[in-house]
Amino acid sequence: MMHSLLVWPVALPLVASLLALVLPRRADGVGMLGSVAALVAAVLVVAQVVQQGTLEHALGGWAPGLGIALRADTLSAAMLLMTTIIALAAGVYATAYFRDVAGKARFWPLWLMMLTALNALLLSGDLFNLYVTLELLGLAAVALAALGGSRAAIQAALRYLTVGLLGSMAFLVGVALLYTTYGTLDLSALSAHAEPRPATSVALVLMTGGLLVKSALFPLHFWLPMAHANAPAPVSAALSALVVKAAFYLVLRLWLDVFDVVVTPTAAGLLGAFGAVAVLWGSWQAWRAERLKLLAAYSTVAQLGYLFLFLPLLLATPAGGSKDVVFGAMVLFVLSHGFAKSALFLGAGVIQQYAGHDRIAELGGTARALPVTTFVLALAGVALVGLPPSGTFLAKWQLLSTAIAVGQWLWLPVVAVGSLLAGAYVFRVLGHAFGPGEGIGTVLAWGRAELSALLLALVATLLLGLGAGRIWTFLTPSLALGGML
Repeated sequence: MMHSLLVWPVALPLVASLLALVLPRRADGVGMLGSVAALVAAVLVVAQVVQQGTLEHALGGWAPGLGIALRADTLSAAMLLMTTIIALAAGVYATAYFRDVAGKARFWPLWLMMLTALNALLLSGDLFNLYVTLELLGLAAVALAALGGSRAAIQAALRYLTVGLLGSMAFLVGVALLYTTYGTLDLSALSAHAEPRPATSVALVLMTGGLLVKSALFPLHFWLPMAHANAPAPVSAALSALVVKAAFYLVLRLWLDVFDVVVTPTAAGLLGAFGAVAVLWGSWQAWRAERLKLLAAYSTVAQLGYLFLFLPLLLATPAGGSKDVVFGAMVLFVLSHGFAKSALFLGAGVIQQYAGHDRIAELGGTARALPVTTFVLALAGVALVGLPPSGTFLAKWQLLSTAIAVGQWLWLPVVAVGSLLAGAYVFRVLGHAFGPGEGIGTVLAWGRAELSALLLALVATLLLGLGAGRIWTFLTPSLALGGML
């Protein structure tokens, strides 16, 4: 159904970004207004998708293939809602994190541009626009990652930029190959006409390779830990919760929606194997990390690995209700990790601001001085480990059940060991936080920074766990209509 509502989640933060650039002294107000407006637009999109199914809009009236096509099904709507909620919460946090006018003036235009690119990527209906939004997202993310200003932050941002450009080049070559083969880049048209020919397979390999770099799947993750650990806290939250998920979202689109005719169980199993190594290696490195933000960054590498374990399970599960349930579990994992990891990074940022460091061994006394922040770390830890009642618990349970049902037993010990290691690094942090010490100082005031982190952690641990049934119900109609599965 044609619907111009799809324009607003992209246009509103874009306008706010430009206003924040020309009104630096009012950047906080403009930024918050733009973030709230984007969230309202996203809620309206979700409501329309629930009522009418998949929405489409041809910008300027140009037919798909000539103009910019926007499209929203339940998957993109769910991702859009998560993106705008986390962006708003992290934005509220940023109003307290950046205290000088110069810092706010640098942050808000880039932040809103990143939100614009994320929303546009989730709503784009053709491959060239996906490439453009992917590039815009990468450039905004790199600039935000460098805002820390330290030598380590700038070096990590430059590495992020270099690796991201290589990924973009691979994606663009794949897009060009598809255009010369099929004469269109519209996703719906490609889905209808894609054939199992060599050009299709080569293009999919190139685009997937570029996206794996951007999603930091092992062994292409080497740029992520330092980039995420050295960025300002609200930026780290967005990078780990949203930006890497955008690349994974595109992998899902290409593999399950558009080019499913050339995707093989062997290829899915290979990505699952990389995901398994990511789970184990990322969890091990997180357990060994000496800094809290570095621990959170390595945890992201591990949690992304779980997402890729779902791909071979989806291909091995027969079409129908069982496959819908597995897909819903994967989306639930994406959402739960997004909210939990953003809460963890914001909590780490609060500690770093008050203590002047985030060294785990020197966090003694944190629970007494910052009880709300410590509670946030515990709630986020529940979701990262996969304990009930979090949404991650239900997603992991479904992952294990499906692995048993389809005979892919290899993933069982991977999930078990990864969860034990996650428990080990979460309780290591909490052990130091509840231990004796004066690393934080005296009792500190409750602030809006802690409120943002707390709300995100509650969503990950309680709302998504207790409301998981609604998410599965919400996703299923679009899967059948859109041909995702």
